[in-house]
Amino acid sequence: MTRIVALCGGVGGAKLAYGLSRLLPPEDLAIIVNTGDDFEHLGLLICPDLDTVTYTLAELDNTAQGWGREAETLGVMNELQRLGEDSWFLLGDKDIALHLMRRQMRDAGVPLTEITRCVADRFGISARMLPMSDDPVRTHISTEEGVLAFQEYFVRRRCEPRVTALSFDGAARATSTAEIRAALRDPALTGIILCPSNPYLSIAPILAITEIRDALVTRRVPALAVSPIIGGQALKGPAAKMMAELGSPVSSLAVARHYGKLIDALLIDEVDHELIAARTEMDPALHVEKTVMKTREDRIGLARACLALLGTMCRR
Repeated sequence: MTRIVALCGGVGGAKLAYGLSRLLPPEDLAIIVNTGDDFEHLGLLICPDLDTVTYTLAELDNTAQGWGREAETLGVMNELQRLGEDSWFLLGDKDIALHLMRRQMRDAGVPLTEITRCVADRFGISARMLPMSDDPVRTHISTEEGVLAFQEYFVRRRCEPRVTALSFDGAARATSTAEIRAALRDPALTGIILCPSNPYLSIAPILAITEIRDALVTRRVPALAVSPIIGGQALKGPAAKMMAELGSPVSSLAVARHYGKLIDALLIDEVDHELIAARTEMDPALHVEKTVMKTREDRIGLARACLALLGTMCRR
């Protein structure tokens, strides 16, 4: 039996989650998803990472665009623009239908975890997607121009302002859910995977939940991460830019040192194999794999490599 907990956010994380979901039965995989990106917009509760994982697992993701749903239409956004409303955050019509459903359930008092389970059922997804908390946590970006809410920085400003710090409002009060606690305390748990998501924007908000971070610190199973940095660059998103602005070298070895004792190993891409020689005994182990996921077969291949590596790692 291989029972895995994966921490996930963004497109890269969703791709690996897809691969894992194709190799493991639903009861053996729990996918903890970042909700620090969530925000209220046009009266709707929008959960970008939950939606990205949902569309990816359901094979409805727009692989060419890199976000949103395939075969999407923009009738509502076009009409909003015609009416003179600001449409800086683009929402497809099918996307809006999901947000309306979530809004209705949330207004009825249904917790986000239960809403997510309902969404998964209606999309035919059997894998367990677990929001990192039912309590609101909101990522804020401190920049040289002031503090920006995540989506203001990420979408409206297109990650242009220079980043000086990050904060996760509400994280100190937020708790993990019963489902997450059960997954992390499961006696049959065999490993933890930090997906190739932005360490600062996608994984850090999850780890800002004290119970989740403590579970990694005190784990009795191996934990590995997959680097989102390849050849000194991020395939998508501002991870490399943020690392440089926060004073970190832009490399997979820097990612390994960022996670430190929270992981036992980091998977790095083949192009970064020379970094192994720079690793010290204090750093997590580095293992070389093909980590670029251009196709669904690539996603499954990387997931298989993660599971194989965890299988060779001794429990603490």
